Amino acid sequence: MIHDADVLIIGGGVTGCGILRDLALRGIRAVLIDRGDLNSGASGGNHGLLHSGGRYAANDTETAAECRIEGEILKRMAPRAIDDCGGLFVAVEGDDPVFAARFPARCAAAGIDCAPVAIDEARRLEPALSERAFAAFAVPDATVDPFRLTIEQVADARSRADGLFLPHTEVIGFDIDAGRITAARCRDTRSGERVTIRARQFVNAAGAWAMAVARLAGCDDVRVLWSKGTLVIANTRLTRRVVNRLRPPGDGDILVPGGTVSILGTTSDTVASLDAVRPTPEEVDRNIAEGRALIPALAHTRFIRAFAGVRPLILPSGGDGDGRKASRGFTLFDHLDQGLDNFATIAGGKLTTFRLMAERTGDLVAARLGNREPCRTATEPLPTLERLSATEPGHSAKAWIAAKNPADGILCECEM
Repeated sequence: MIHDADVLIIGGGVTGCGILRDLALRGIRAVLIDRGDLNSGASGGNHGLLHSGGRYAANDTETAAECRIEGEILKRMAPRAIDDCGGLFVAVEGDDPVFAARFPARCAAAGIDCAPVAIDEARRLEPALSERAFAAFAVPDATVDPFRLTIEQVADARSRADGLFLPHTEVIGFDIDAGRITAARCRDTRSGERVTIRARQFVNAAGAWAMAVARLAGCDDVRVLWSKGTLVIANTRLTRRVVNRLRPPGDGDILVPGGTVSILGTTSDTVASLDAVRPTPEEVDRNIAEGRALIPALAHTRFIRAFAGVRPLILPSGGDGDGRKASRGFTLFDHLDQGLDNFATIAGGKLTTFRLMAERTGDLVAARLGNREPCRTATEPLPTLERLSATEPGHSAKAWIAAKNPADGILCECEM
């Protein structure tokens, strides 16, 4: 099978989907592929926190400011996918009071709204907080549904520029001629069928697999550190807001409300392979042991599920491989110094900054194609599935499920 497009995007996480929509808004037709399905990597293995930037304010002002700006944009552009619940940073006995005292100034440096909250008021707002808390600050954290976010972006791209998404399609090689990629050789991971995708530009947004994809194109300039994070899901919503431990990032120091449940995380352990990334009992215990110092009820809460994802972190030259110390910033590689002028890799970053990552990538790709249309993702609200399905029912996830199981449209009763 052969497909032709202006652009091939490799990686169906939130960034790849963001690039697909960004290009569609510029009138550029792209094909998006993923070796699994939408959000089968880090974009589906996270706690759904839309960062205010507060978590990075102490040691990475640039990333903190990016999170603040992008969070504000996403709240305007995709409100249906976001619960603007707010957040608290809370210090408990044993935490460094100097670190806590400096927190407001660090937030101010990144432009983050940060308001002190009296401890009695904090406990009134969040009764589950520990009685050992001694400092609290309110920040504009929120939660986001990454699955709705990606599905709606793909659906919008399809409706605007006939964008195409091919799941279970893995790149196995590139055809290169005179410093340009002419085609990607792929295979269907289910049937084994070979697929050829010809394009004018190629974008690597493969997340944790970005380094491997770059090397298939002969590029050795992408260095990614794999940081595994394990999270656990409680069967009840313990807090109304996101609650963060007010200390340098560590295990079990963020509790994120997600609808009717709570997600506690996350660990950070460097791994050498992407095979069999699964949570372990030790990691789960570590999260809960740390988390209950902040929310004592975690000690006797019923946990219903654990999952793990891998953060693809950019490893700078001379980096020591510590996932906690690695920047959460992103890098756009144009690969010109690798001898290719129609290949780019976007790597690193966070769910919160995906739109900016897509914009920077879209700017580069559009310029290479001679397209002068500006990025519109910061001003063009993301249409909801309900609006899209009114004109094209196939874009509705509910319609898709019903088509697969017309009796009642239910895939799994545990999701009710």
